[in-house]
Amino acid sequence: MKIAILSRNASLYSTRRILEAARERGHEARVVDVLRCYMNITSHAPSIHYKGESLTGFDAVIPRIGASVTFYGTAVLRQFEMMNVYPLNESVAITRSRDKLRSLQLLSRKGIGLPVTGFAHAPDDVQDLIKMVGGAPLVIKLLEGTQGIGVVLAETAQAAESVIEAFMGLQVNILVQEYIKESRGTDIRCFVIGDKVVAAMKRQGKEGEFRSNLHRGGTANLIRITPEERSTAVRAARVLGLNVAGVDILRSNHGPLVMEVNSSPGLEGIEAATTKDIAGMIIDFLVKDAIAGKTRTRGKG
Repeated sequence: MKIAILSRNASLYSTRRILEAARERGHEARVVDVLRCYMNITSHAPSIHYKGESLTGFDAVIPRIGASVTFYGTAVLRQFEMMNVYPLNESVAITRSRDKLRSLQLLSRKGIGLPVTGFAHAPDDVQDLIKMVGGAPLVIKLLEGTQGIGVVLAETAQAAESVIEAFMGLQVNILVQEYIKESRGTDIRCFVIGDKVVAAMKRQGKEGEFRSNLHRGGTANLIRITPEERSTAVRAARVLGLNVAGVDILRSNHGPLVMEVNSSPGLEGIEAATTKDIAGMIIDFLVKDAIAGKTRTRGKG
């Protein structure tokens, strides 16, 4: 099988591991910088060009598209789909997952457990918004933030008002969420492939840090998850239409709550914590699914 890996950087751990796993299994794999792709959009012969050559003959494509290049990256992925190249995760599903508000609304509609979340536009509504979410302490998140950037814990209602008004003054979109005290700065990353959680790790924020992101100095350890947590992670990935996803869950007094669903989950932390060959599992799933011609979201908009 001939596989394209869409990634800005071939030396990144996740990209490198996926490339190695594909080649170890006898597949022809190539890393393609998504921002160097350019497209001919035509009804009869859509094509993708890359550094002066036409990209042809690919059977499958693995998108490793960073959040900062979502718009262009998903456009390139759509072009591959138009050329009948099988995507590990489809462009529609990635777009859904990258829009935090849209993804939460989709999950809510299907009854997935979530932290109480508020969204507003006008500064005059801030006080009522804070009450609606349950009052301080609460978490304020930039919709466009990643890896814990743009996430603030407001300890008091006054602090929350100040932060929210500051963000609104910058004309950026934010979410306001209840703070789950009992999670104590930890979350669970469930790595979903197909309809299974193939690995899970507990991420713990460093001392004094409520964000558990590994990029912010957090640590990761192997964890045994409950059947309810397993089911929640699989359902969350399915609702967004993702074949492969990192589903971040908080343990609360009223069950597992989905914090985020990541369409390009990193492999380094989860492989180190669990000693599992996640990259190999991804390739095995891709080959089986591509041959079967299965999709989750195509044609659903």
